[in-house]
Amino acid sequence: MDLRTFIKNCPLFSGATEEDLDNLVSVCRSRQHERGDVLFSEGEEALGFYIVGTGKVKIYKLSPEGKERILHILHPGSTFAEAAIFGSGRYPAYAEPLEKSTLVFFPKREFLTLLKDHSQIAINMIAGLSRFLRQFATQIEELTFKDVPSRLARYLLELAGPNTVEVELPISKSQLASNLGTVSETLSRTFRKLSEDELLEVRGRRISILDRERLEDLAASGKE
Repeated sequence: MDLRTFIKNCPLFSGATEEDLDNLVSVCRSRQHERGDVLFSEGEEALGFYIVGTGKVKIYKLSPEGKERILHILHPGSTFAEAAIFGSGRYPAYAEPLEKSTLVFFPKREFLTLLKDHSQIAINMIAGLSRFLRQFATQIEELTFKDVPSRLARYLLELAGPNTVEVELPISKSQLASNLGTVSETLSRTFRKLSEDELLEVRGRRISILDRERLEDLAASGKE
């Protein structure tokens, strides 16, 4: 796919006109990155933001001891670091591809100049940032009020969608544990318990949902 297609597939620019797309294509560039490339580090000056064209990217923080905490796993069509080009102008976390990825990079200076002259692009971006804030608020709520089984149930249901009963985890179980705010041992025990309760069947990264109704009840429940 070309740059124009990547941009059209991005919810942040879902309302863009053909003229808007022409202008967006004129200021961005395609970049190929290998797994493990550090795209930026926490505290660095924000030089621009990205769209995931192909592949997957993780956004994470590091504790003072060097322990990784994954905040988001981003798939094609997702944007990241767009908020960093405003405000303090520094990246709030680390970003790294989980596999070979094609990324669309928008340089800060050129993009902000474009926004000044094309208000509809700016309006669409505000809506996209609002969706991100709602997603982040939901994540904080889950870490505060939901236990690990509830968080895992919600994750699997969102991954599966309404009509799928078998999914493949897009990340390793250790990365999933970090994403859910827990440790690998706890996640393994949770998978085992849900299998014993016949809610799931687990075969490596392949997960079959055996009882969607009970899994939805679990996702909706809170901490005990």
